[in-house]
Amino acid sequence: MANASTPHDANAEAHAHPGPAKYIQIAVVLFALTALEVLAYEVGHGNVMQGLQHTIEPIVVPILLILSAIKFALVAMFYMHLKQDGKLLSGLFVFPIILALAIAAALISLFSVMFMLVK
Repeated sequence: MANASTPHDANAEAHAHPGPAKYIQIAVVLFALTALEVLAYEVGHGNVMQGLQHTIEPIVVPILLILSAIKFALVAMFYMHLKQDGKLLSGLFVFPIILALAIAAALISLFSVMFMLVK
């Protein structure tokens, strides 16, 4: 009976955290995403790749929002250990974020239409 695993051992295996190599990989991805954010801003508003400036400038903000959302998700999943947490705890964290994004999108749409009608 010395080899019998306890429920605690099975739970520990199910919630094993990533090793240092995985954290370094995530850090490299976060660095690359940050570099893309800087590049997008510089192309849209700076003196880098002036030929693309007129194409990128109108979509710089959505590009930056998408990249920052990806970075937020990576940090939340790995560095805050949400990837290893149960579905209930992850849901309690993710649901308010989705609700806030939906409210923000609705308000942006509402005020964009209102602004267009006033002009």
